[in-house]
Amino acid sequence: MDLTQGSPQIKRARSRKMMLWFAIGALIMSFAGLVSAFIVSSKQRLNEDWLVDFQLPDAFFISLVLILLSSLTFVLGKRALQQNKMQMVTIWLLATLGLGIGFVYSQFVGFGQIIVDGYNFTGPTSNITMSYIYVIAILHITHVIAGLVCLLVVIYNHFKQKYNSNNMLGFELAANFWHFVDMLWLVLFLFLYFFRYII
Repeated sequence: MDLTQGSPQIKRARSRKMMLWFAIGALIMSFAGLVSAFIVSSKQRLNEDWLVDFQLPDAFFISLVLILLSSLTFVLGKRALQQNKMQMVTIWLLATLGLGIGFVYSQFVGFGQIIVDGYNFTGPTSNITMSYIYVIAILHITHVIAGLVCLLVVIYNHFKQKYNSNNMLGFELAANFWHFVDMLWLVLFLFLYFFRYII
């Protein structure tokens, strides 16, 4: 009896997890395409407008720390849920939300720093190097915002008491996507930071 009732749940969980991994794979390919275009443009020195020694805004360093911390708080929230410590789940989820919002804010502060340095996204004060950085960062922010929406849904469901140690599917899916966007920014940041030393 329990086996037949559990089987559809297991199948649903597997299918949703597989859909998430397919989506993540597609996102990885899209960012890989952007990174490849960045590398090709740097080699060709398009319009002789490539900055050889570009500087990332200080706010991007702060955003990196914030988003890595948010992954940690999400992990702690999942661990608390596994132990059915609902009050701690609430604390860690709200901490993750705050850190995620802080990440988005710090990214826009970073864009402000780029503009202060004299580089706009388009127009006569634009630069192809910084325009790529704008595109990569903004595209990533959109996925972080999608992650924040998922997180808000998780928080709402948590307050509705839909999750427990035996029912964690929605929580796990949101956590996996959140960890993906976190690790994606880590990879993108390290690429942009160290690339200037190898071109």
